[in-house]
Amino acid sequence: MRILLVASAFNSLTQRVHAELRERGHEVGIELALGDDHLRTRVTEFEPELILAPMLTTAIPEDIWTAHTVLIVHPGPKGDRGPSSLDWAIHEGAWAWGVTVLQAVADMDAGPIWATEPFAVAACGKSELYRNEVADAAVRAVLTAVNRFATGRFAPEPLDYDRPDVHGRLRPYHEQHYRRIDWTADDTATVLRKLRAADSQPGVLDELYGREFFLHGGFGEDRLRGRPGAVLATRDGAICRATVDGAVWLPQLRSRRIPGGPATYKLPATIALGRDLPDVPEAPVTPAEAATRDTWSELRYREENEVGYLEFAFGGGAMSTEQCRRLLAAYRHACTRPVDVLVLGPARDFFSNGIHLNVIEASDDPATESWHNINAMNDLVEAILTTTDKLVVAALAGNAAAGGVMLALAADEVWCRESVVLNPHYRLMGLHGSEYWTYTLPRRVGAAEADRLIREALPVGARAAANLGLVDRALPGDTEEFWSRVRRDAENLSAASELADRLVAKKRRRAGDEADRPLSAYRASELAQMRRNFYHPGEPYHALRRDFVHKVRPAATPPHLTVT
Repeated sequence: MRILLVASAFNSLTQRVHAELRERGHEVGIELALGDDHLRTRVTEFEPELILAPMLTTAIPEDIWTAHTVLIVHPGPKGDRGPSSLDWAIHEGAWAWGVTVLQAVADMDAGPIWATEPFAVAACGKSELYRNEVADAAVRAVLTAVNRFATGRFAPEPLDYDRPDVHGRLRPYHEQHYRRIDWTADDTATVLRKLRAADSQPGVLDELYGREFFLHGGFGEDRLRGRPGAVLATRDGAICRATVDGAVWLPQLRSRRIPGGPATYKLPATIALGRDLPDVPEAPVTPAEAATRDTWSELRYREENEVGYLEFAFGGGAMSTEQCRRLLAAYRHACTRPVDVLVLGPARDFFSNGIHLNVIEASDDPATESWHNINAMNDLVEAILTTTDKLVVAALAGNAAAGGVMLALAADEVWCRESVVLNPHYRLMGLHGSEYWTYTLPRRVGAAEADRLIREALPVGARAAANLGLVDRALPGDTEEFWSRVRRDAENLSAASELADRLVAKKRRRAGDEADRPLSAYRASELAQMRRNFYHPGEPYHALRRDFVHKVRPAATPPHLTVT
């Protein structure tokens, strides 16, 4: 079936739906919602049998939804309406929510219902919930709706608030006055709900040291205490702020935009505060200690049944120079431990999206900071590639892109949750790419396939990646089921009689590859191209990065997305 995806952005859910539909043989087009005339032209050219909107913040023109069936994915249960569905669910402490696929009509979110799927609301931020439970439910609902449409016999259910299974209602936009934190009165649980309901966008507007910031993300703290509202400590770029009964960690801040001024963007809290941050103590925690505490840390390390697990969780999947160095130090320490199998990956969200474009944008010298960042990523990848006395598994419970994909490919085995979407390319940021991709990617999929993936710059679903050989396993289930399977299989690997032989073969293979062409040669060749990308005045990288960080809307749907 010819299906046109219409979305306000080619975000994680749109990419997931795109991958799932293509895997099932549908011919899928993409059009970004950049204006009604653009959409009308695309609909005329593509001639879709069905139009599907996985993520849309504007209305579809009436002349389109009257002439075509247009299905909207709404992140709320039956009857829920309004632009802040997930914000309200988290703010009010809902334990269960849903996703509904409904037909576009004149009133927003009020059309006939084609499918609905429930999900449990995890205790996490809105963006993490969106990329996990919401996305899983949305895909189930979309596939159900598409199958029902294909039969030509299904009659969608009109929205009827008198039905006993319709529990939602029309809710207003979740404005800042609902989100405001009263540091002198709100307990930790309340503060965390408010922060989590706004963690990606729009953030919680607050004041620190005489300046207004939006707070993004929030995590509990089990030990530090102080005067409510006071900043108690810092850790790896985050600040810890006291509540009336505890404290919370704030990893990222965004300056409030000055009217008429440039757009602002999220940064590690200590960078955003800069010289305004007074001299507060650092509260370091080791990865092993963090694994046993209820505190915020980007790194955790634990051992279970002869397997080491090194967890890393970086906001938005971006890894700055310092974050790469900290992860490298943690990895090197894990390599000293008496385990033969080492599993790498976050518990739930992004695996990695490569270098930290926001931190680079904020630096005094973006070209040099880019150079430092890519070299720090390379050092990390090289350490994994040259580990020959352990079997290293990359466990991807969440998405990965660019250098983050190549970070995973450095491992001996790559296991993905079936919901994962990979973007193994760099060119949309005007980069040749590094992280030893010219070694690892062709080694897995062949030179021709590697060239296609890099050139086409389209997302790849986990099942398709497994079929290509890009990853080794695509495991079904939610994140809890995924990690249960990962732990079981990692323990089996550790206990297997053939493990010693595998490690010997691994060492021999690495030595053979090094003799054929040293890793240093791959690195030098890649970095020669990257240096040009960073420092040559004619290269597009800096403009593309700036547009990405500042969320500049393109004038038209990028050409690589219009290819079906």
